[in-house]
Amino acid sequence: MRPIGCCTWIFGTNDIAAIAARAARAGLDGVEIHGDLSIDPVQAGRILSDHRLRAFSITPGDADISHPDLTIRQGALDYYRKLVDWAVAMGHAPRVGCHGLVQRIRPVSDQMQENDLLVDSVSQICAMADAAHLDVCFEILNRYESHQIRSVAEGIALADAVGVANFSLLPDAYHMNIEETDPAAALMAAGGRIGLYHLADSNRGAVGDGHIDFAAQFRALDAIDYAGPMIVEPAAPGPDPFNTNKGPGFEDTLEDMLTRSVRAIRTLGG
Repeated sequence: MRPIGCCTWIFGTNDIAAIAARAARAGLDGVEIHGDLSIDPVQAGRILSDHRLRAFSITPGDADISHPDLTIRQGALDYYRKLVDWAVAMGHAPRVGCHGLVQRIRPVSDQMQENDLLVDSVSQICAMADAAHLDVCFEILNRYESHQIRSVAEGIALADAVGVANFSLLPDAYHMNIEETDPAAALMAAGGRIGLYHLADSNRGAVGDGHIDFAAQFRALDAIDYAGPMIVEPAAPGPDPFNTNKGPGFEDTLEDMLTRSVRAIRTLGG
């Protein structure tokens, strides 16, 4: 069975101890920890260990790694440099996530120029991570969150352009529901390039709350021998998809979603 985790980002500003307790109660094996550099990485690692949870990966904060303004782009790369050091200090997070600035859905200058800048920045991030013996997973988002790398095919092209061994792709069932004609076929096409897998249902709810054919995706993951973590990333119902805090009790709603997702994943053979 593949290990199951959740992204701590979904719990907003809740402290890591409270999130770890909820993740453990939900039956998770670990977490993808949000790369908030204000969190003490050593303490966070200890808290996760105390709850018998692993840190499967780091999801980054927002940083614009393809902006044509060198100052902005360099600031984003400085964040990733600090994030790699932060991951090392935590002691047991083998993957650092990477993506562009969420909610930037159009180029500032020129799409082709910014695509080239993305390749250059990702290559630099991979070099930083490789020096620390870490892998980089590039998350594929949807058209409402990014103007770059919105499909697995585009992710494969990015992987070819970057061309390093510690780079892999992070497809997400929720985003694929928007962008892919056949999500299971997209997973098959990516094959061994997949380093991490995210999932939430079509309504960003628990697995089974929407209409995504997870059984087909799990069969595809089996066929490509993907044995890595499955990171559940639902959102409590409510407006503003970029703000996880939906009001009083949203944490209880998320814990219930995670608990039900674990059951559904295991039932479906995930």
